[in-house]
Amino acid sequence: MLLELHVRDLALVEDTWVEFGPGLTVLTGETGAGKTVLVGALKLLLGERADATLVRAGAGEAVVEGRFEVDGQEILVRRRVSAEGRSRCTVDGEMATVGALAELLGPLVDLHGQHDHQALLSPGSHAGYLDRFAGEPAWRALSEYHEAYAALKTTDAEVESLEAALADRERQADYLSFQVKDIDAVAPRVGEDAELEALLPRLRFGERLTTASAAAYQALRGESGAADGLSESLTVLSLATGLDPAFDDLREEALRLSESVESLAGRLREYAEGVDHDPRALEDAESRLAGIGALKRKFGPSLDDVLRTRAEAEQRLSALDAGEEGLAEARRRRETAATALRGAGDSLILVRSSVTDGFEAALTAEARDLALPKAVFSLQRVELPFGTWGEDGPERVEFLFSASTGDPPRPLAKIASGGEVSRVMLALKGVLGAADATPVLVFDEVDAGIGGATAIAVGERLALLAATRQVLVVTHLAQVASFADRQVVVFKTEEESRSVTRTREVDGEQRVAEIARMLSGDVSEVSIAHARELMERMSSY
Repeated sequence: MLLELHVRDLALVEDTWVEFGPGLTVLTGETGAGKTVLVGALKLLLGERADATLVRAGAGEAVVEGRFEVDGQEILVRRRVSAEGRSRCTVDGEMATVGALAELLGPLVDLHGQHDHQALLSPGSHAGYLDRFAGEPAWRALSEYHEAYAALKTTDAEVESLEAALADRERQADYLSFQVKDIDAVAPRVGEDAELEALLPRLRFGERLTTASAAAYQALRGESGAADGLSESLTVLSLATGLDPAFDDLREEALRLSESVESLAGRLREYAEGVDHDPRALEDAESRLAGIGALKRKFGPSLDDVLRTRAEAEQRLSALDAGEEGLAEARRRRETAATALRGAGDSLILVRSSVTDGFEAALTAEARDLALPKAVFSLQRVELPFGTWGEDGPERVEFLFSASTGDPPRPLAKIASGGEVSRVMLALKGVLGAADATPVLVFDEVDAGIGGATAIAVGERLALLAATRQVLVVTHLAQVASFADRQVVVFKTEEESRSVTRTREVDGEQRVAEIARMLSGDVSEVSIAHARELMERMSSY
């Protein structure tokens, strides 16, 4: 449940807090006051794309915060949009991505606005409504269908790839063979380039390195070298050992130095003896490193990339050698996948067929309860040719609608008015209510194009939905607002010579006055009396 919404510097809104409760909450106010901005703020928390134009003029950033209760625990989500268009999100103070925000709140909030009405007019969304009505059997069948559909797509791609490869096999084989031979001409080992680069300094400067290391060795181990001096020093120091701890420490240090000099002298001798002076070895190393470098430029950038290229080329050569046999096997796998998809498609059609009549009847009944007394709904389901099946299934599903007796049902997009589409959307929510466990429903402009008895029917349906979940509605209709458990007025006010959007919850006489304004455009004794009568009448529903 949405508990609280805080909006700062978003479009018209400078800074406002709105508290929400269970049941039905309506947002009312004059046109242009900023009601839709609050819905837009909620959309930002649901992960909708943001840009700098949303930030109020003169502000550095827009901030939207929402406090939600989920499974008995409260979570606080925040989204900031800078004047440069950068967006930042946090959940309970921890940084999060927009995608993570949408994943967290998407299952909690179902928001319906004019965009959703347009989606309802698109037949591409109609199969999804039918599947939601069917519930678990449809989800299982659709899951199996998606798995089979993906498997067929994979084998299709494999067959197409092999067919293209075979069609151009000779040219590909020549090129792949060239790659293998070119790399094998050098035959590099893993890590060989690094080994050669480490070896080259010794080969290039061998004589100088040998001379230096040998001279250093002589300075340490030669006649009158450092080692002899340290040895003589130790002999002298040993004569006075045990007389003074400080003196003994000096002897120990001299001993350590003697051992270090012996170790260093041994390493210098090994190094001097190990340096290669052979000019041919240097030439061979430089030549090999140049060969490996050429391969890295062709197939690199790294030696690992070169070796991977060779392995892949050899593997593709083997696949080409397999030729027709590999293609035949891929085609057999594709046929098996196609058979599985046909079976999954038949199962999905069967599930949909089993609920179609019930869906049509339920949707018709709901629409008639929403002041469409002669409404008739039917589903047109046409199975598509196998090769044209899509992810939604093997058939095209479209809502057909008639609002008048004697008129045959026709595609919804061609005949429904804006007000009728709003009611159809609301009817769908009623029909799908048992299958739809979304705890928060938000309706923006659900009452577009309606009034009178129709408005009362819409308000009653919204109240019924609010009996089992939280429902938030932006409305201009007093009839709808009269059904609400809470009413929040969005209004503009002049503060410091500028227009600022504010909100306030109204109750008691303030709410009566707001209903009166919605009824007649002003607050008078007549409109107040009318508002009281309306609210009393709505309370009896």
